[in-house]
Amino acid sequence: MNQNRTILHCDLNGFYASVECLLRPELKEVPMAVCGDPDSRHGIILAKNELAKAYQVTTAETIWQAQRKCPNLTLVAPHHSEYAKYSKLVNKIYERFTDCVEPFGIDESWLDITGTLHLFGGDAKQIADTIRETVKKELGLTVSVGVSFNKIYAKLGSDYKKPDATTVISPDNYREIVYPLPVTALLYVGKAAAKTLKLLGVRTIGDLAGTDRTLLAQKLGKMGEMLHDYAAGLDDSPVKSAYEEREVKSVGNGMTFRRNLQGLEDIKAGAAALSDTVATRLRHYGLECYTVQVQVRDPQFNTISRQKTLEYPTHLGREIYKAAIELVLASWKLNAPIRMLTVTAANLVPQGSSEQLSLFNAQEKPKRERQDKLEHTMDHIRGKFGRSAIGTAALLGSDLGIKNEKPIDR
Repeated sequence: MNQNRTILHCDLNGFYASVECLLRPELKEVPMAVCGDPDSRHGIILAKNELAKAYQVTTAETIWQAQRKCPNLTLVAPHHSEYAKYSKLVNKIYERFTDCVEPFGIDESWLDITGTLHLFGGDAKQIADTIRETVKKELGLTVSVGVSFNKIYAKLGSDYKKPDATTVISPDNYREIVYPLPVTALLYVGKAAAKTLKLLGVRTIGDLAGTDRTLLAQKLGKMGEMLHDYAAGLDDSPVKSAYEEREVKSVGNGMTFRRNLQGLEDIKAGAAALSDTVATRLRHYGLECYTVQVQVRDPQFNTISRQKTLEYPTHLGREIYKAAIELVLASWKLNAPIRMLTVTAANLVPQGSSEQLSLFNAQEKPKRERQDKLEHTMDHIRGKFGRSAIGTAALLGSDLGIKNEKPIDR
């Protein structure tokens, strides 16, 4: 266990709602929530302010559920471009303290201040407090900061006390702070893993740290070993420097299947899942693609590759899926089995840098804007509750046992 590093995890409090309150200060005085579609009672709550939180309004519940708790709840549509702008401004403040800043979603970042600690007085908690005060003074946003000797514990620290707080998890106190927490508080413990761990009698992070690593590997594979190390404070993953980010040339994902894809519905399900993950990663990188590529492989490992250039760049899963399915159907017989399918986005450009709105007719533009809002909403929900929290309709009822291979980002 390397306990000599100093890692911060900074989490912007109620980020979407806080930005909306900056744009419209009157919202600070009322319970309000940001939601994907304010006009639909079945829309989802994306964020809420402290006044709404007092009514037990929670993220990811439906609008009608939130309004039952808080009848006077003010609903606001999201402004993703504003969130992206403020996210960049906040990370610029973080970079004043270290060049090792790794964003984790739009509202969280890890900072490794091990090498710069001495430049700011040597007190990690004081540096964390200074960062919080600077962000609040310059941007009007509040941050919760976790301070620890690894990334996982630092994130637990930022979650431990909110809003606008600093929590230090040190080699001396981590057993008292971390071990009593529910195992679901640990990064990457999703519903499926939590269910398996519960069957093993593992309910807290301390239980997980004390469970035999070999047993966890038998039940959860490599994920079990990783979660054990995370719980025990053995995470040694580095914070990726902002200045060492490699240029991404393409973003792809391939899948193998429990059984071969056979027929149109199977192919649609596979292509939809792949296109969704590729689009999510494009949005994460702030990129769009001009080219969609597919690779199809049969059980005998015979392989074909095809690609298509789009009229305009996209980061939307629906548009990537449309191109991918056209390529597969044009080059592969429907009754021929598919063992592996890969979808790749290539010829990448920064998001919005080449957008040609003139290409969209009056009917297409609103549809595209609605789809963009929908997919950003899905990103937000998955970022908070895991990728399995929301999926594509094409996979409903699928028995393909789809398994994600490692993303292919080049």
